Amino acid sequence: MAKKRQSTALTNAARAGAADTAFKSIAEILRTARGTAYSAVNQPIVLAYWQIGCVIVQEEQKGRKRAGYGETLIEELALRLTENFGRGFDRSNLWHMHKFYLAFPDILDAARRELSWTHYRLILRIENELARSFYLNEPVNSRWSTRELERQINSCMSRRMMLPFSIRLLARRIRLLSSLTKRMKTAPAG
Repeated sequence: MAKKRQSTALTNAARAGAADTAFKSIAEILRTARGTAYSAVNQPIVLAYWQIGCVIVQEEQKGRKRAGYGETLIEELALRLTENFGRGFDRSNLWHMHKFYLAFPDILDAARRELSWTHYRLILRIENELARSFYLNEPVNSRWSTRELERQINSCMSRRMMLPFSIRLLARRIRLLSSLTKRMKTAPAG
């Protein structure tokens, strides 16, 4: 009887271990599939918003360096687009699309296709080009949600991450200047 209980306990443990392994494998498959599906749906939307921004900029500039009537154009488009296509095309979102196009005039080279429109709207707030570049890459590399991205932007993570790099770069320049100064002092006059 004791042997049968022990045998049953081992069998149950083996089943639990197998179930745990299978669960982990299936969970990873689902995470990957969901991420792929999200990316497949999100990518055309981000591209469409970039194209809308392009049309707005081209229409308002008409070949000039600066726009003359952007405010009126955006207002009129917001009314018409919202009436015909529903939410998502209010004045402020159209201005984001406008700014998105200006920030990434060549979207195929500069932008990250893995990021959502909300990621881009958060990144567009960043004026510093180096910080903006950091926040374009880090959410993809670290799989940040938009909430995590916003938290990191608000905590100035880019500054903290770039500071050690800046210090090393500054130290390297100081060593180089010091070396050049020593060479100049010891070089024969001539």
